[in-house]
Amino acid sequence: MGMYLNSKAPYEMYKKIVKSLYFVDKSLLLTELIPSFGSINCYCCITRPRRFGKTIMANMIGAFFGQTDSTDNIFDTLAISKQPEYKLHLNKHHVIYIDFSRAPKNCKSYTQYIARIEDGILGDLIASYAGCCLSKADSVWDALQKINEKTDDKFLFVLDEWDAVFHMPFVSREEQQEYLLFLKWLLKDQSYVEFTYMTGVLPIMKYSSGSELNMFIEYDMTSSEKFSEYFGFSDSEVDRIYHIYQENSPYPKVSREELRIWYDGYYTATGMRLYNPRSVVLALTDNQLRNYWTSSGPYDELFYYIRHNIQDTKDDLALLVSGEHVPAAIGQFTSVSMEINSREQIYSAMVVFGLLTYENGKVLIPNKELMDKFNELLLTKDSLGYVYQLARKSEQMLQATLSGDTKTMADILQFAHNTESPILSYNSETELSAIINLCYLSARNKYWTSREEKSRKGFVDFIFFPKHKGEDGIIIELKVDSTPEEAIAQIKSKNYALRFQGTLGEESRYAGRILAVGISYSKKTKEHSCLVEILNTIR
Repeated sequence: MGMYLNSKAPYEMYKKIVKSLYFVDKSLLLTELIPSFGSINCYCCITRPRRFGKTIMANMIGAFFGQTDSTDNIFDTLAISKQPEYKLHLNKHHVIYIDFSRAPKNCKSYTQYIARIEDGILGDLIASYAGCCLSKADSVWDALQKINEKTDDKFLFVLDEWDAVFHMPFVSREEQQEYLLFLKWLLKDQSYVEFTYMTGVLPIMKYSSGSELNMFIEYDMTSSEKFSEYFGFSDSEVDRIYHIYQENSPYPKVSREELRIWYDGYYTATGMRLYNPRSVVLALTDNQLRNYWTSSGPYDELFYYIRHNIQDTKDDLALLVSGEHVPAAIGQFTSVSMEINSREQIYSAMVVFGLLTYENGKVLIPNKELMDKFNELLLTKDSLGYVYQLARKSEQMLQATLSGDTKTMADILQFAHNTESPILSYNSETELSAIINLCYLSARNKYWTSREEKSRKGFVDFIFFPKHKGEDGIIIELKVDSTPEEAIAQIKSKNYALRFQGTLGEESRYAGRILAVGISYSKKTKEHSCLVEILNTIR
C-alpha cells in the first residue's frame, strides 16, 4: 500500500460514511462501472455540483476495488454484496487514487503541486515493483508501461476533483494547459489503463477545447440519464433516514415536509427530483434547518454570473424568486474563458454549479436553501435596478399589511408599476405575482411562504405561515381587472384559512390573527387597490 497506489485512505474515509447514522447505500453504482473495465469506453467523468456525493462515491470505488486490507466488513452488508460480480472484484484491482484538491505544505507553484503527485506515484510504484527496474528519472507513464509489459498488471485510476487545479491562484493559464497534457500522457491510449473514474464540478470542455481528454465520456446531471440516482437523495431515501432521525432524536424539531421545502428540487435528466444530500444529513444531525450547502463554498459566483448580463436577467430574477420556471436554452457550459456574455451561458453555468436546476426547457430555483441566497442577492445588489428597489421596500410593505395601512400598500405597488420593468405590463397574474413577491420579499425572514399551493377547497396565490407562535398568518389573493373585495370573498368561500390547521405541525403552532389580503390591478386605470380584513384569531 502507498500514498497513491492501493492507498488505505479511500477505505478509511468510506468506512466512516458507512458507519454514520444517516448512511445511504449507493453501492450498486459499482455494478454499472464494471462492464466498462478494459473496454474502449473505460474513461468515465462524473460532473456534479459541490457536496453532491462525488467524493463519497470516489472513496467507495477506491475502497472496493483497491488491493488494501479486506473491506468485507463494510461491503458485506451493502447492496453490492448480493451481486454476482461482488467476490470477483472486491479488492482485486490495482487502484491509483488521486485527490487533486490536495497540495503540498506551503505550496506556491504548479511545479510543487504536480511534483508531489508525480513523485508520490512513482515512489509507490518503485516500492511495489522492485523487479521492474524502475528509476526515479522515469516519468510516471513510462514506469507504468514498464510494469504492464513485465507483469501484465493494469491499473484502475480514481481521480477526484480533477478540476481543482483550475481554481488554485498560483497556477497560470499556461500551467493549466501543462496539467491537461499531464492527464493526457498519463491516461490516453495507455495499455495499462483498466478504467478511469474522474469527478469534477464543471465539464471537461470548460477547460479543454482540444483533444487532450476527448476519450472521456461525461455524465452531467441535466443531460445524462445514466448514474442519475447515485448523486443526491431520492424521496424514498430521505424517508428512510428521516425514520432513523425520528427514532434517534429525543426531541425532533425538523419535519419531513420542511426537509422537502428546504433541500429538495434538483431535477435530473430522467425527470427525477433529488435532495441536496449534504444539507439533509447535516439538518438531521444538528436537529436544525439551516443553509448548510450555500455556506460551504464561495457562492459569490451567483452574482458573478448574473452581473455579466444584468439587463437580460433582472426580469427573470423577479420571476424566479416568485417560484416561476423561466424558459432558457441550456447547453453544456463549455466556455473555455471566464467571459460569459449571453443569458443562456449564464444560466447554463448556474445550473452546472447547482445554483439553479433545469426541467423541461426551463430553469428554476430548486428550494428554500437556494431561494434564501437569491433573496440576499436581491436585497444587496443595487445594480439590479427595480428588482433591488422593490426588494428594499418589502419590509415597509409587510408592516403596512400587518397594520392594515392599505394606502401605503397601494403606494408601494404604484411605485413598482412606475419602474422600467416590462413585467409590469401585467399580461397575466403571473407578472402581478412576481411583483407582489418582490414587495413581500423580507417577509421570508419571519414566514414560511407557500405559493399557489392547493388548499382543501381550491388554490390561493400566497400564504405566509408565521415561523413563531403569536405572529399573524397572512393570506394574499391577487386579481387583475377585479376588486380586492372579490379577492377576499374568494379567500372566504374557499376556506383558505383552514390551511393554518395542522400545517407544519400541530394546530397550536399558531396563535395570532389570520389576515385576508385582497390586491387587485385595473388595466384601464393602471391603479392598484388593496384591502386587509381580519378573518379570525388562531387559538
